[in-house]
Amino acid sequence: MSSAAEPTEPAAPIDPTAPADPTAPLSPRSTLALPALGYGAANIGNLHRALTDEQAHEVLEAAWEAGIRYFDTAPHYGLGWSERRLGDFLRTRPRAEYVVSTKAGRLLVPDPDGADRLDLDHDFHVPAASRRQWDFSADGVRRSLEESLERMGLDRVDLLYLHDPERHDLDRDLETGTAALATLKDEGLIGASGLGSMSTAALERGARGGGLDVLMVAGRLTLAEQPALAAVVPECSRTGTAIVTASVFNSGILASDDPGADARYEYGAVPPELLARVRRIAAICREFGVPLPAAALQYTRRVGPVVSVVAGSSRPEQIRQNAEWMALAIPEELWGALAEQRLVPGPAVP
Repeated sequence: MSSAAEPTEPAAPIDPTAPADPTAPLSPRSTLALPALGYGAANIGNLHRALTDEQAHEVLEAAWEAGIRYFDTAPHYGLGWSERRLGDFLRTRPRAEYVVSTKAGRLLVPDPDGADRLDLDHDFHVPAASRRQWDFSADGVRRSLEESLERMGLDRVDLLYLHDPERHDLDRDLETGTAALATLKDEGLIGASGLGSMSTAALERGARGGGLDVLMVAGRLTLAEQPALAAVVPECSRTGTAIVTASVFNSGILASDDPGADARYEYGAVPPELLARVRRIAAICREFGVPLPAAALQYTRRVGPVVSVVAGSSRPEQIRQNAEWMALAIPEELWGALAEQRLVPGPAVP
């Protein structure tokens, strides 16, 4: 477990406003680089609560003003609303100054019968005038990209992820989807290829194949729990595959300094044993004067293949706070104390 989790020298404070380092591409197979902090745009697709177009613009404006230059979205997020709103904003900014990623695997098909209800089965407060249709075929991935570009009004995306293939047919979809992404990259239509998932099995398979540039690891590599360290991270190290971490607050339990019994985990109630563990982590953070959410944001950047952290919010003040937390200098002794108490893997853990 200690192979990649802890550096031997104190890490410099992370500057989330720094542009992507052109000398540090995602993988040997791509020239694309990513900034340290990205904005995950599910919330501007009305995840959990409705935003007006004006409120969504304010959220994105706050991210830009905070120095964030990596924006991640997906057709799934609000049945295209996230892509449309993100595109409306990004078209007002110089194209060379930001990186944008979206996802493929769920095509949006018109569903007139759903227009009078909201897409609450997927937690999005948008009219269900479309339905999601799984398609990881070569034609489906290409069509998904074309439709995403149309919704965003952009001529290209920098990175295209396969989105949750384990929820459909992992074996077939990973094979066809990876090949489809390779073709798009060869044609110059995308700069890098990836896989986004909450499944460690799917992520391990994606890394093992060696054909993808980056994995978006959602919730499986956080300060609270690190199941991706067992196999996903070693496979990424072996194949030169980068990692972007998402859901680093585990849906809320790591988002406050003093998590209570009403804290959320994976969009539900937090298991008592996990709550006890996080409270111990929070207590050590307090000893060092470090906010728990700041430690949660920065922890995964200590894992070798991790190049970027994506965090979302529907509130401008939270986005500004995330950028400040990401830039906060954290004493190296904090990580040592957490490892000594066996709360995170590290040199102190046999």
